[in-house]
Amino acid sequence: MSRSQPELVQLATLAIWLGAAAFFSAAVAPALFSVLPSRTLAGEVVGRLLPAVFYSGILVGLLVIATELRLKGEWSWRGRESAAAVMVAACAVAQLIIAPRIERVRSEIGGPIEILSVQDPRRVAFGRLHGASVAWLGVAMLAAIVASILAARALQTQGRNIHPL
Repeated sequence: MSRSQPELVQLATLAIWLGAAAFFSAAVAPALFSVLPSRTLAGEVVGRLLPAVFYSGILVGLLVIATELRLKGEWSWRGRESAAAVMVAACAVAQLIIAPRIERVRSEIGGPIEILSVQDPRRVAFGRLHGASVAWLGVAMLAAIVASILAARALQTQGRNIHPL
Protein backbone atom coordinates (compact mmCIF):
# COMPACT_ATOMS: atom_id res chain seq x y z
CA MET A 1 0.00 0.00 0.00
CA SER A 2 1.52 3.30 -1.01
CA ARG A 3 1.67 6.23 1.37
CA SER A 4 -1.02 8.14 -0.53
CA GLN A 5 -3.73 5.49 -0.41
CA PRO A 6 -4.93 6.21 3.16
CA GLU A 7 -5.30 9.92 2.38
CA LEU A 8 -7.12 9.13 -0.83
CA VAL A 9 -9.50 6.76 0.97
CA GLN A 10 -10.09 9.40 3.63
CA LEU A 11 -10.70 12.11 1.07
CA ALA A 12 -13.10 9.95 -0.94
CA THR A 13 -15.17 8.79 2.03
CA LEU A 14 -15.30 12.28 3.53
CA ALA A 15 -16.37 13.73 0.17
CA ILE A 16 -19.11 11.13 -0.23
CA TRP A 17 -20.43 11.75 3.28
CA LEU A 18 -20.24 15.53 2.89
CA GLY A 19 -22.11 15.31 -0.41
CA ALA A 20 -24.83 13.16 1.14
CA ALA A 21 -25.15 15.41 4.20
CA ALA A 22 -25.25 18.56 2.08
CA PHE A 23 -27.78 17.05 -0.32
CA PHE A 24 -29.97 15.96 2.57
CA SER A 25 -29.76 19.38 4.24
CA ALA A 26 -30.14 21.53 1.14
CA ALA A 27 -32.47 19.44 -1.02
CA VAL A 28 -34.16 16.46 0.64
CA ALA A 29 -35.39 18.01 3.89
CA PRO A 30 -36.65 21.25 2.31
CA ALA A 31 -38.37 19.27 -0.47
CA LEU A 32 -40.15 17.04 2.02
CA PHE A 33 -41.44 20.04 3.96
CA SER A 34 -42.69 21.73 0.79
CA VAL A 35 -44.25 18.68 -0.91
CA LEU A 36 -45.77 16.52 1.82
CA PRO A 37 -49.26 17.45 3.03
CA SER A 38 -48.19 18.21 6.62
CA ARG A 39 -45.10 19.37 8.47
CA THR A 40 -45.63 16.51 10.92
CA LEU A 41 -45.40 13.92 8.14
CA ALA A 42 -42.34 15.64 6.67
CA GLY A 43 -40.74 15.68 10.12
CA GLU A 44 -41.39 11.98 10.52
CA VAL A 45 -39.72 11.19 7.20
CA VAL A 46 -36.75 13.42 8.02
CA GLY A 47 -36.53 11.73 11.41
CA ARG A 48 -36.33 8.35 9.68
CA LEU A 49 -33.59 9.49 7.28
CA LEU A 50 -31.35 11.43 9.66
CA PRO A 51 -29.99 8.37 11.51
CA ALA A 52 -28.39 7.20 8.26
CA VAL A 53 -26.62 10.54 7.94
CA PHE A 54 -25.48 10.58 11.55
CA TYR A 55 -24.42 6.93 11.83
CA SER A 56 -22.55 7.08 8.52
CA GLY A 57 -20.83 10.26 9.76
CA ILE A 58 -19.70 8.38 12.84
CA LEU A 59 -18.37 5.52 10.68
CA VAL A 60 -16.56 7.84 8.27
CA GLY A 61 -14.98 9.74 11.15
CA LEU A 62 -13.86 6.48 12.77
CA LEU A 63 -12.39 5.34 9.44
CA VAL A 64 -10.34 8.53 9.22
CA ILE A 65 -9.13 8.12 12.80
CA ALA A 66 -8.25 4.45 12.27
CA THR A 67 -6.30 5.10 9.06
CA GLU A 68 -4.46 8.01 10.68
CA LEU A 69 -3.52 5.97 13.73
CA ARG A 70 -2.37 3.11 11.53
CA LEU A 71 -0.39 5.48 9.36
CA LYS A 72 1.28 7.49 12.15
CA GLY A 73 1.21 4.96 14.97
CA GLU A 74 0.19 7.62 17.48
CA TRP A 75 -2.51 10.23 18.15
CA SER A 76 -1.90 13.82 17.16
CA TRP A 77 -4.17 16.63 18.30
CA ARG A 78 -3.27 18.55 15.16
CA GLY A 79 -4.57 16.86 12.09
CA ARG A 80 -7.21 14.77 10.45
CA GLU A 81 -7.79 12.57 13.48
CA SER A 82 -8.83 15.57 15.58
CA ALA A 83 -11.18 16.86 12.90
CA ALA A 84 -12.58 13.34 12.53
CA ALA A 85 -13.02 13.06 16.30
CA VAL A 86 -15.08 16.27 16.26
CA MET A 87 -17.13 14.81 13.40
CA VAL A 88 -17.75 11.57 15.35
CA ALA A 89 -18.67 13.46 18.51
CA ALA A 90 -21.03 15.84 16.71
CA CYS A 91 -22.86 13.04 14.90
CA ALA A 92 -23.04 10.96 18.09
CA VAL A 93 -24.46 13.84 20.13
CA ALA A 94 -27.06 14.59 17.46
CA GLN A 95 -28.13 10.97 17.05
CA LEU A 96 -27.73 9.54 20.53
CA ILE A 97 -28.66 12.52 22.72
CA ILE A 98 -30.66 15.08 20.72
CA ALA A 99 -32.75 12.72 18.54
CA PRO A 100 -34.21 10.73 21.48
CA ARG A 101 -35.13 13.99 23.20
CA ILE A 102 -36.90 15.18 20.05
CA GLU A 103 -38.85 11.92 19.94
CA ARG A 104 -39.79 12.29 23.61
CA VAL A 105 -41.15 15.81 23.01
CA ARG A 106 -43.04 14.61 19.92
CA SER A 107 -44.66 11.81 21.91
CA GLU A 108 -45.61 14.24 24.70
CA ILE A 109 -47.31 16.47 22.14
CA GLY A 110 -49.20 13.53 20.67
CA GLY A 111 -50.12 15.32 17.46
CA PRO A 112 -48.97 18.02 15.08
CA ILE A 113 -46.60 20.53 16.65
CA GLU A 114 -48.34 23.33 14.77
CA ILE A 115 -51.47 22.96 16.92
CA LEU A 116 -49.53 24.23 19.94
CA SER A 117 -49.15 27.94 20.59
CA VAL A 118 -45.70 29.33 19.90
CA GLN A 119 -45.29 29.93 23.66
CA ASP A 120 -46.11 26.33 24.62
CA PRO A 121 -43.09 24.88 26.48
CA ARG A 122 -43.22 21.69 24.41
CA ARG A 123 -43.11 23.62 21.15
CA VAL A 124 -40.29 25.79 22.48
CA ALA A 125 -38.38 22.69 23.60
CA PHE A 126 -38.92 21.07 20.20
CA GLY A 127 -37.63 24.18 18.44
CA ARG A 128 -34.52 24.29 20.59
CA LEU A 129 -33.82 20.60 20.07
CA HIS A 130 -34.34 20.92 16.33
CA GLY A 131 -31.92 23.84 16.27
CA ALA A 132 -29.40 21.82 18.26
CA SER A 133 -29.69 18.90 15.83
CA VAL A 134 -29.10 21.20 12.85
CA ALA A 135 -26.16 22.83 14.64
CA TRP A 136 -24.51 19.48 15.45
CA LEU A 137 -24.88 18.40 11.82
CA GLY A 138 -23.27 21.69 10.80
CA VAL A 139 -20.37 21.10 13.20
CA ALA A 140 -19.90 17.60 11.78
CA MET A 141 -19.92 18.93 8.23
CA LEU A 142 -17.38 21.65 9.05
CA ALA A 143 -15.13 19.09 10.73
CA ALA A 144 -15.41 16.85 7.66
CA ILE A 145 -14.44 19.80 5.45
CA VAL A 146 -11.37 20.44 7.62
CA ALA A 147 -10.41 16.75 7.50
CA SER A 148 -10.90 16.74 3.71
CA ILE A 149 -8.68 19.78 3.24
CA LEU A 150 -5.99 18.21 5.41
CA ALA A 151 -6.18 14.94 3.46
CA ALA A 152 -5.93 16.81 0.15
CA ARG A 153 -2.92 18.79 1.42
CA ALA A 154 -1.23 15.56 2.50
CA LEU A 155 -1.71 14.19 -1.00
CA GLN A 156 -0.26 17.37 -2.51
CA THR A 157 2.80 17.40 -0.27
CA GLN A 158 3.53 13.88 -1.43
CA GLY A 159 3.84 15.25 -4.95
CA ARG A 160 0.51 13.88 -6.11
CA ASN A 161 -2.21 16.04 -7.55
CA ILE A 162 -5.78 14.86 -7.74
CA HIS A 163 -7.09 15.31 -11.27
CA PRO A 164 -10.76 14.95 -12.19
CA LEU A 165 -11.52 12.01 -14.44
